[in-house]
Amino acid sequence: MFTIGDFARTGRVSVRMLRHYDATGLLRPAHVDPASGYRYYTAGQLSRLNRIVALKDLGFTLQQVLAIIDEAVGPDELRGMLRLRRAELEAAVTAAAARLVQVEGRLRAIESEGRMPTNEVVVKPIPALRVAALSATAGSYAPEDIGPVIGPLYEQLLERLTDAGITPTGPGVAWYEDAADGRITVHAGIEVSSSSLPSSALPGGLRVVDLPPIAKAATIVHHGSMDAVVPTEQTLTRWIDGNGYRAAGYAREVSLECPENRDDWVTELQTPLA
Repeated sequence: MFTIGDFARTGRVSVRMLRHYDATGLLRPAHVDPASGYRYYTAGQLSRLNRIVALKDLGFTLQQVLAIIDEAVGPDELRGMLRLRRAELEAAVTAAAARLVQVEGRLRAIESEGRMPTNEVVVKPIPALRVAALSATAGSYAPEDIGPVIGPLYEQLLERLTDAGITPTGPGVAWYEDAADGRITVHAGIEVSSSSLPSSALPGGLRVVDLPPIAKAATIVHHGSMDAVVPTEQTLTRWIDGNGYRAAGYAREVSLECPENRDDWVTELQTPLA
């Protein structure tokens, strides 16, 4: 038998944790000396300890771990619990990766303060554009709120264009408006031609929007994921302010290149000037 200290070292856990497992009924010692109260464990109990630690690391509560270990949870229910937890962990990893991209973007914005690369900004007119579009609402204009809304919008938009037999004739264009409740209305559009539109009603909330021309827009090209757009957008904002202009609304985002790797995206920001 092992003393509690030896068993803790072998199992790579703390003595305090073993005492807690004993108190909660998760892992009782194989023997407790009635005179000294010393706890003793066997090598066979390492199997139960390993399962407890693994399940706890997956995020299950101690009550759930106890039910699983003692087989109060059936195989089908256990598989469902594990699949759900896996999905939660995958979502957390994805969110953490997106958050890291946003933090890196903010750091680049801080590092670029005081520098104004004017050669990157082009002032030009933007012609009118006809797009097929879907819209939804985001909590704010922050990338972490916009990204989860606009991504699914474009997926749905492409599916519905395919279902309607409409072939895009140009790039994707996203634009934004303030909603009445303080949130942001997100519009995801793709350029289409009048000849490609069916005579019947469009499916699933799909609508055709004629975006008006912009007489004068300050434009800049952003390379990479839109989760990291903040430094590029702030470069454009500083240029507008430094050259005596005033922005007349949110920038349009024109998707010039959208390969599978988001880090290789190329997007033009078009801010209308007052």
